[in-house]
Amino acid sequence: MQIVPQSILEVLLFVPKVFGDERGFFVETARQNVLDEAGIPPLIQHNQSRSRCGVLRGLHYQLVQPQGKLVRCSRGSVFDVAVDVRRGSLTFGHWVGAILDDVSHHQLWVPPGFAHGFLVLSEVADFCYLCSNYYHPASEQGIAWNDPAVGIAWPDLSDGVELQLSAKDMANLKLAEQDPLHLPALN
Repeated sequence: MQIVPQSILEVLLFVPKVFGDERGFFVETARQNVLDEAGIPPLIQHNQSRSRCGVLRGLHYQLVQPQGKLVRCSRGSVFDVAVDVRRGSLTFGHWVGAILDDVSHHQLWVPPGFAHGFLVLSEVADFCYLCSNYYHPASEQGIAWNDPAVGIAWPDLSDGVELQLSAKDMANLKLAEQDPLHLPALN
């Protein structure tokens, strides 16, 4: 598996070897010794979601039990985003984005202290999360997906497809509007 550092060095793109033929494919999605060498903590909670085209989930992070996430799209295609929201970070407010799909099988490591979200580009997408900590709903926070100061370059959707967000995600504040105590500190 190739590991490609991104413009924010803590965010990593994992490019696995895909073995395919007329029967289908085989891909190794995680190997502990590779994760250890990359400095990724043990991944203790595994989640999966399914969403329709145009669904945007995020941008979420937790203050208590912050989660690092190794994420991939096992069906379909998404644009996945990590935003550095760590107070005191030199890359505070910067973002990294990558297309994750069921063809390349790329994965993105979103470290603790980063807000995470994705936009579904295909008709349906199954999205898998390997998390470094347990979900702590009481401390979940979010930032606005369309914060102009962050400036995420979300891809255009197909004609006729409308953006869909949860009521909770539509209410997320811009990064500059966040109470600093509701942002993780740089470790």
